[in-house]
Formats: sequence, C-alpha cells, structure tokens
Amino acid sequence: MKLFHKPGACSLAPHIVLEELGVSYESEKVDLKTKVTESGADFLTINPKGYVPALQMDNGEVLTECQVILEYLGDLNPSQGLIPASGSSARYQAQAWLNFVATEIHKGFSPFFNPATPQEWKDICLANLERRLAYVESELAGKDYLMGDTFTVADAYLFTVLGWAKHIQLDLAKWANLTAYQARVAQRPAIVSVMKAEGLL
Repeated sequence: MKLFHKPGACSLAPHIVLEELGVSYESEKVDLKTKVTESGADFLTINPKGYVPALQMDNGEVLTECQVILEYLGDLNPSQGLIPASGSSARYQAQAWLNFVATEIHKGFSPFFNPATPQEWKDICLANLERRLAYVESELAGKDYLMGDTFTVADAYLFTVLGWAKHIQLDLAKWANLTAYQARVAQRPAIVSVMKAEGLL
C-alpha cells in the first residue's frame, strides 16, 4: 500500500493507523498547490479530486476520503481493535464519531486556512467550532479515548484535527478533558514515529 499525504494534513490520521497496524506500506508527500507528488507524478492522475489522503492498494486501486480510508485500515486486522466489528452497535458509534470529526470539526477548521475567508465568517465559524469541541470535552469525561478504554481510528482522526488549533490561535486549555486526551494520545509510539516522519516533531 502507498499513502499519499501532506504533512500535518488530515492524511496524518491514516498515516498513524498504518503505523499502529504495523503493516508494510509506503508514503509519498503531495504538493497540493502544484498537484505533484514527491516522485514527480501528477497527483490528479492518482486522485482527480486533488486532495489527500489517497491510499493506493497493491492492486492499483485507489481509495479516497479520510474516514473511509480509516475504516478500511481498521478492518485490516480486527484483532487490534482499531475499529469495532462491522454490524455491531459499537461500529455505528465509531462511524458516528468519524463523521462528526469529519463534518463538524475538520470542516470547522477549513475557513481559517482560506485567505479569502472574511473575518466576520471566521468569527461565526470559531463560535461553532468551540461548541463542537465543548461537546467532545463532555463526551471524554471519564474516558481515555472516544470509545472508552480502546484507541480507535476515530481517535487518530480527532488527534490530527486538534493539532490544527495552534495554527489558528485556538487555545484548547479551557477544555481540560480535551487537552489531557491530546497529551495522552500524543504519547503513543506509532504517533510519535509518524509525527517525526512527517517533520512535525
């Protein structure tokens, strides 16, 4: 497998999960402005959507969309518990978290990385983002991870997007459960390894 990624982008989440799995994989950086990969390939021929992550399987098939890639990877080795079993109520709860992180938190950060976004809209988006984070704060009470005691692919995704807060001067310190969670997850060996590989540590 080969993961096409941009350091620190949402593609960090599947990169973390690949490392957690301990499977053999390659990773290749993508310049999202030029749409050229590190090896000089036209990224649009790999993913016509033009954004990361993209996961190229050994048979050449390409899978896109972060939360779908995370589910796929989680299913590669069910014994590791990176995602609950398909059809279980826990699986649907994990999917709910993946979708919440994708649509309410990940997309909540997006306007801040667009230089054309008016300040008035940023202010509205910040208020929405803070409400979403306050919800996660309450859900993390008494838990190590989103699903309880077990690290899942949803945690890889949440950890990734929480890392963007510092880029928009959003101080997470007012949410004690969230900051403790972020610090706890950051200590996982797979995350330390990937953060170093992507030049984030």
